[in-house]
Amino acid sequence: MFTTMVTPRFGNMDVLGHINNTVLAAWFEEARNPFFRIFAPKRSFTDGTFNLIMAHTDYDFLKELMFGSDVEIRTHVSRIGSKSFTVLHEAWQKDNLCCRGHAVLVHYDFNKKETTPLPEDKKASLAEHLRQE
Repeated sequence: MFTTMVTPRFGNMDVLGHINNTVLAAWFEEARNPFFRIFAPKRSFTDGTFNLIMAHTDYDFLKELMFGSDVEIRTHVSRIGSKSFTVLHEAWQKDNLCCRGHAVLVHYDFNKKETTPLPEDKKASLAEHLRQE
């Protein structure tokens, strides 16, 4: 599991002090950075080594997130397939699970415009963060 702490900004809230639901997409994307580093350890996205593409995201809003308290994003791998893997995100505030979401990332060859198998070494790295739902 990876954890990312987020301090909500004033601009993240609505007039009632709730965190706007569109903000979670950006927070969950930030929390996926450690997985991107598994695939691009040199953090170069222009040398042809980065080969992931987003296929799906979803969000379940369970409780209100409020301005004024930090939010902990807990990120796991929930499934490893032959060509893709699913990331599970959870947003926790004050010991409450407030939002849960998934992102499906596909191993992809941008030159050929086709999916490719996940390399075994990458699967092994992903498996270290596996948590079955």
